[in-house]
Parts: sequence; structure tokens; C-alpha cells
Amino acid sequence: MGLFIWFTVFLKQKGSSESKKIGVKEEVDRPPKNHANAPWAVKKGGFILSVYKHSLTLSLLLLFLISFVLHWYGSNKDYNQIKMLEGKTTESMFNYLNNSRLWFESFQNWQSEFLSVFAIIFLSIYLREFGSPQSKPVDAPNAETRE
Repeated sequence: MGLFIWFTVFLKQKGSSESKKIGVKEEVDRPPKNHANAPWAVKKGGFILSVYKHSLTLSLLLLFLISFVLHWYGSNKDYNQIKMLEGKTTESMFNYLNNSRLWFESFQNWQSEFLSVFAIIFLSIYLREFGSPQSKPVDAPNAETRE
């Protein structure tokens, strides 16, 4: 999802309700202004503002890394438990990174994530859901981008 957010900054899909309008500057593209109701990071400026400007992508990538490490740990623990029951040697966490089982399990999950993101982007061009902010209005033409 972090990549999805990051790619939406500069990639556009004609007709997708998830895409910014093509050739038009939008509200999300304007530079942040320091005002009374601005978040503290905008008021602080500098490096803090630079991080805050990309905080959604960074937080999603951090969540990905945390979930991958937890999966790596759990999968290694399960693998070692099976090996111990079989009377075979176990693998350290770092050696387990070369194990095809870890990557097979991971890619199964990533495949489902990429499929769901693709479905959201592609299907939102042609299909509608009345009342959903993720959908274009029911009477909007397929080629129209965003709401």
C-alpha cells in the first residue's frame, strides 16, 4: 500500500476514481502553508516537515517492514519446530532468509495485495458503487478521472 500511495503522486490512470486528474494541479499539490490550524509539523518546518510531507508512505512502508520481520520470525520458528520434531538441524534467522519456504509464503501474500490494488484501480474505471467515496458518480463517463 505504501507503493500504491507513492505511485499515485506521479502516475495517473485515465478513468480511475483513484487517480488525480490528468494535466490539472489539485489541492494536494500545493505547498504547505503555515497558518493557525496547521499541524505542528508544518509549523516546525525543515526536516520535520520533509518527513511529514511523506509520512503516509513512510508509515505504510514501516508497517510493511514490521509485518515482514514478524512473519520472518514466526515462519522461522515454525520451520525450526518442524525440523526439531524430525530430528534435523534448525536454521538461524539470517540463514532462513535463503529458504524458499519464507519467500513462497511472502509472495503468496504480496500477490493477493497487488491483485486487490489492481482491482481497485482498474475496476473503478468501469464499475460504480453508489454513495462510495472510492467510486465515481454512477452517471460519470468511464473516461472521467476522479469525482
